[in-house]
Amino acid sequence: MTPEGISTALERKATGALVGSAVGDAIGGAVEGWTPAAIRERHGGWVTGIVRPWYDDWRTARPIAPYHKGDGHITDDTLMTHALVEVYDERRTHLDAYAIAESLVPKMLTGPRWVPELETEALLLQRVFLAEKWLVARLHYGHVDPREAGVGNIVNCGAAMYVAPVGIANAGDPAGAYAEAIELAGAHQSSYGREAAGVFAAAVAAAMAPGATAASAVGAALALAKDGTRRAVEAVAAAADGVTDWEQAIPLLRQAIEPYDTVGPDYRDQSMDARRPSRTKAIEELPVALGFVLVSEGDVRRAVLGGTNYGRDADSIASMAGAITGALSGLSGVPADWAADIAAASKTDLVEPGRVMASVALDIRAADAERWARRVAALDALV
Repeated sequence: MTPEGISTALERKATGALVGSAVGDAIGGAVEGWTPAAIRERHGGWVTGIVRPWYDDWRTARPIAPYHKGDGHITDDTLMTHALVEVYDERRTHLDAYAIAESLVPKMLTGPRWVPELETEALLLQRVFLAEKWLVARLHYGHVDPREAGVGNIVNCGAAMYVAPVGIANAGDPAGAYAEAIELAGAHQSSYGREAAGVFAAAVAAAMAPGATAASAVGAALALAKDGTRRAVEAVAAAADGVTDWEQAIPLLRQAIEPYDTVGPDYRDQSMDARRPSRTKAIEELPVALGFVLVSEGDVRRAVLGGTNYGRDADSIASMAGAITGALSGLSGVPADWAADIAAASKTDLVEPGRVMASVALDIRAADAERWARRVAALDALV
């Protein structure tokens, strides 16, 4: 059932992308950091929906991350995504690294919001992990040039995890989405972490196009990807070819990404090369998410379950896969029971951010059209 006020294909796809992203985040978050074998042992088989936290004593089990993951709670992936939507809503234009410094970072520092994993209102800064706290340290306290602030941060999926709105803002224009995400992500990430943000945004933008398919979305992303990210996506796409069962795909996709992954086989005991800049490596999350988009044939449920049961950084993998497949299918393709239960458990409106981004995309389109008309007129006068 489509919520009231959502009538256009743009609105259906925009809400599908952001609700799909949140659903993947919440379901995958419960098993983040674990192996497929450990996940099956903990939950008595594959995870097929919302599950309880890994630790019953979640407040004290891991003092560095005292978060109530599971039970349908969205994580920092969705909190940061929604914060970026707020920036778009205020600016109603394309964003850059300065928008991150001037608009997103203040949102992290002021204005408490409901944080499901803390079960209280808190500053966004108090929930995000270390790679995102870097934004505040470098931009608010260090006064670093926003375009270069990502240099020195650990190279991970920190920026990629929340740039789905960039794909919506540039719906149907993967190259534009890639360029915008690369530009704004410079405030947060460098190397293949920044590259992943661009490629993910491009995949969402391609999925927003009328008639888009899983293959066309991944193909558009691959056409723009550079260096190790491109090779990693190629390898994962080859491994996914002809596979439609997400259970079967899990070891195949892990084997394909392994040569490009710096973290190593033990996610909680990372290798010496983990998170270091490189032109030959890639973050694990994005290529694997694209792999599950292909394996699922664009189906949100299968893509999210694949990303969840893959383990490791499961919330980001399932969230990215959910965003792309949600954009492909529209809101009706996102399991309604999951979306309703997660919205209730997280005390968060999951639909409104997509509705906002659809409106922003229209404003951006109008401004782009005016700018292009001025350029055409100038060039016409020169020839």
